[in-house]
Amino acid sequence: MEGGHGKADRTEFTECWRTTWKTPYIMRLALSAGLGGLLFGYDTGVISGALLYIKEDFQEVNKKTWLQETIVSMAVASAIFGAPIGGWINDRFGWKMSILLADIVFFVGAIVMGAAPAPWVIIVGSILVGSGVGMASMTSPLYISEASPARIRGALITIFFNLITIVWNPYFVLNQIYQV
Repeated sequence: MEGGHGKADRTEFTECWRTTWKTPYIMRLALSAGLGGLLFGYDTGVISGALLYIKEDFQEVNKKTWLQETIVSMAVASAIFGAPIGGWINDRFGWKMSILLADIVFFVGAIVMGAAPAPWVIIVGSILVGSGVGMASMTSPLYISEASPARIRGALITIFFNLITIVWNPYFVLNQIYQV
């Protein structure tokens, strides 16, 4: 339907899956780029549950709610700034370099958070992790859309966004169960 949208029928869905499974490149493309969505969902979902253990390790965090709020929110807040930086890197150096840099920033942030001797180091690591996640959330859908066939492009980009919520929701449910 030109200029609008129509309801997808079973044939289009079947064609999308056949094309994806018959062409290993497309499957690897969707899964590897979809990892950006998985990281975003994992990072935002797991930090609220990790706060329980952070409070046990650092009494200062247990006593100050503003410190708890800062630890949890810095990853999401820095993702807001990481996304336009990722866009600039995409324009300047290409999506391969942007994905690689996002992975490196995310990895360094995770190491910093894991080895943190003080709450402020956790916040610095969270800023790095959030920046990497923001860069990946900008670059991954762009990469999928540029490298995939036009007829299944939308379905493959949907994988990215579904991975955010598929990973995000169980962590929130599990965090609520374990807090009780």
